[in-house]
Amino acid sequence: MTAHPGTSAPLPPQRAASGAAKLVVPTVIGGLVALTLGIYGRLHSPTGIAVNIAGFSSPGTAKSWLATGATVFAIVQVVSALVMYGKVPRVTAPDWIGGLHRWSGRIAFLLAVPSAIHCLYALGFQYYSTRVLLHSLFGCLFFGAFTVKMLILPKRGLPGWVLPVVGAVVFTMLVVIWLTSAYWFFSTFGIKR
Repeated sequence: MTAHPGTSAPLPPQRAASGAAKLVVPTVIGGLVALTLGIYGRLHSPTGIAVNIAGFSSPGTAKSWLATGATVFAIVQVVSALVMYGKVPRVTAPDWIGGLHRWSGRIAFLLAVPSAIHCLYALGFQYYSTRVLLHSLFGCLFFGAFTVKMLILPKRGLPGWVLPVVGAVVFTMLVVIWLTSAYWFFSTFGIKR
């Protein structure tokens, strides 16, 4: 049994269970999101093309630039979180840092979605090389972890480490996705528009 904060008196079972549910339910939902994306990506027939934005030389180029933009805005989000929570020495958080944090996350997500749609619809869940397998796995896991993060954001009473850890997992997955796609694409085919 869990104790009330600051006392040794045990929490009633329903209170302890509801605290666990604050993490378990979002984690199960995030797992289902990741699993659903993986199953869809594996079972449907890839079309070969899904996202082709005017001004880019190919769908791969558009996807790589979208993923790069998402990663840049995710870096802004990490730095702004560090400033907001006082983890950057000798830097006082300005009033606008919370807005920057929220909007950089929104923009990162909006840039990641078309790239993910292209991957799932045009290419599917592939595993013909280690790089492609990692990209497919981390792509699905990223959206599952992102779902968990969004579901726990409004929850009160979670341990202080939960949101930073989940945020770090989401960021790390996005970086792995970028390394196994956009970085690989640019280093193989060159940086072009």
